[in-house]
Amino acid sequence: MTEESKTEQIARRICYALQDAGHETYWAGGCVRDRQLGIPPKDYDIATAATPDQVEALFPKTVAIGKAFGVIAVIEQGIQTEVTTFRAESPYSDGRHPDTITFCAAKEDARRRDFTINALFYNPRTEQLIDHVGGLDDLHQQIVRAVGDPVQRFQEDRLRMLRAVRFSHTLNFQLDAPTRQALQAESPHITTVSAERIQEELSRTLTESQQPGHALITLHATGLLDHILPEAVELMGVEQPPDYHPEGDVFTHTVRMLNLTNPHPASNAYTPRELAYTVLLHDIAKPETFAWHPDPKNGGQRIRFLGHEKIGATKADAILQRLKLPTRERQRIVSVIANHMRPFQAPAMRKATLRRMIGQPTFELLLELHRLDGLGSRGLLPSYTFLQKALKSYTAEPALPERWITGNDLRELDIPAGPHLGKLLEEAYDLQLNEQITSRQELLEWVKTQRENR
Repeated sequence: MTEESKTEQIARRICYALQDAGHETYWAGGCVRDRQLGIPPKDYDIATAATPDQVEALFPKTVAIGKAFGVIAVIEQGIQTEVTTFRAESPYSDGRHPDTITFCAAKEDARRRDFTINALFYNPRTEQLIDHVGGLDDLHQQIVRAVGDPVQRFQEDRLRMLRAVRFSHTLNFQLDAPTRQALQAESPHITTVSAERIQEELSRTLTESQQPGHALITLHATGLLDHILPEAVELMGVEQPPDYHPEGDVFTHTVRMLNLTNPHPASNAYTPRELAYTVLLHDIAKPETFAWHPDPKNGGQRIRFLGHEKIGATKADAILQRLKLPTRERQRIVSVIANHMRPFQAPAMRKATLRRMIGQPTFELLLELHRLDGLGSRGLLPSYTFLQKALKSYTAEPALPERWITGNDLRELDIPAGPHLGKLLEEAYDLQLNEQITSRQELLEWVKTQRENR
């Protein structure tokens, strides 16, 4: 039994139990939408006429995750299924939560939901689809439409603006005109949403969209990008050398690369979110490093972005801190951005330098960024092919093997602690990595000569 079918069977049993107790009950929201589209739902939400107290009384294991809003989680076999009482809502003073709720009929509950495609109900017992707001027609026409007045829906919960873009691009649907217009008008208010919620929704958009680069374009067209990531807007119109970037400006290059991240290559070395933000931010400092420099090849001028990777790493670090990305992911992304020009030099590197780069825990993320960097401009780069072969050559033996000589060895040779010792250790390790010395004993002899000569 797969996890999905197990989840569905549990949701079916919960629904039946509530119905058998005399409560009108349906599957609701995203699970109904996805089933209609032939997409296996990841989880199931249930809407019911039963009150939270009645839900708690009916099931042996529950968690009151939002009882004030009518939400009870039913736990069965380790799977959590949210059961929500049909409710109507008063105005949202805080732009996220209703001031008060009242329990109501299913039709009224559907009318308080965000988008018509998420306001469908389904009775698994009778296999009846219940549509009070035209969501089924919008599914067929591939439209994301707000339920009722889109301005009111966005004022109730500002995060719905980002959700509209996500649904549009994960499902490859169009935003209907009134919903788009309301989104554009209300977009400045996205700044009232917490950074954590914005990051979570932006991350899902970048990792779940069929073409994440096109989602970035929509975020800009609706005005949202200006408020959640203005640094990305600054990439627009930043010219690049046509010899290296025939695709156009930095924003276009970033869009092309983001589109290439889906489907995500299977990897245990990095997450889709790490890849998405690394791509999104890798050239984020090109606007401030743009400059014309003499071109010795033709005696003219050429565009260069000297140091953009280092400045960009600092800038990306600040952005990711602002978005509250987890520290470890942020540090890995920043490290890759800081070093993303190094792979271009790989074919000319000494073996030790190459092995040190390959041995870094972020190398596979760096290599994937390098692959996309090439495909997003002129095509696959020779340096990528070179690095891919080099990485495969170290499957049997690690790129960074155990050191033959440690600080203890040097101290036994009466070499005092300090910067000199550390430098000597690294020089010895370079000789080992370069395979210029083939044994520990030979390396110890080399160290002795260095001690005598320094």
